Amino acid sequence: MKKLFMNFAVLMLLPVMAGQVSGQQQNMNKDIKIKQAKPVTIPDNTLSVKEKNQGWNLLFDGKSSNGWMNPKTKKFPESGWEIKDGVLSVSPATKTQGGGGDIVTVKTYRNFDLVADFKYTPGANSGIKYFVDIESNNGSLAGIGCEYQVLDDKLHPDAKLGKDGDRTLSGLYDLIPPKKDKIDNGANNWNRAEIIVRGNKIQHWLNGKLTVEYERGNDAWRALVATSKFKDSPHFGEVQDGRILLQDHGNQVFYKNIKIKELK
Repeated sequence: MKKLFMNFAVLMLLPVMAGQVSGQQQNMNKDIKIKQAKPVTIPDNTLSVKEKNQGWNLLFDGKSSNGWMNPKTKKFPESGWEIKDGVLSVSPATKTQGGGGDIVTVKTYRNFDLVADFKYTPGANSGIKYFVDIESNNGSLAGIGCEYQVLDDKLHPDAKLGKDGDRTLSGLYDLIPPKKDKIDNGANNWNRAEIIVRGNKIQHWLNGKLTVEYERGNDAWRALVATSKFKDSPHFGEVQDGRILLQDHGNQVFYKNIKIKELK
């Protein structure tokens, strides 16, 4: 009888014990889920291990002007550009005689994926140019290239010039307007630009959305150029190996996390 009573007691306790184990397991699972969901933060102007393995390289290290120069002087401007708190900026307030001006990469690129975070101040204008040739025609084309427009569409008058919005943010300047559903985070906020070049096929992206897609080097491209302000620039946009350019348009604009992956 005593043995029977003990067996009955064990059977009564099993559901309670099972419930306790189940509750403990749920708590463990919850802890595991929370730990898995915690985002990994990568400091500005650095590359993750994954990015390094994928072939990404920084074009700005957050501390120095290494890899950049003025296309005419071949030196980084002594004034008019500022590197502070991990940010590279056009700084009109610090510009002195002979300072400022556009800056280009020391290295040239052919096929690439370029990413840059930018922040424009109210009413500002700048741009990220590519296929820039600073050697041809005695350097007369040093400031010319296909341009990813950086602009305050709401306050800068250039947004209303050109054709059908082809001078607005993330468009191909004076040639192709961006898609109307683009995401602009606005003045004094960070945006992310991306330019992808694969041979003659190019894409512009803004904050993760495709805004422009085109093909250069064909009859349609040359007809487009012929109706633009670049009509007198020989072989515009058809350079195979060119430099990346950040434009000084006289307005304060900030850049960081500038990185590039060369594509095969």
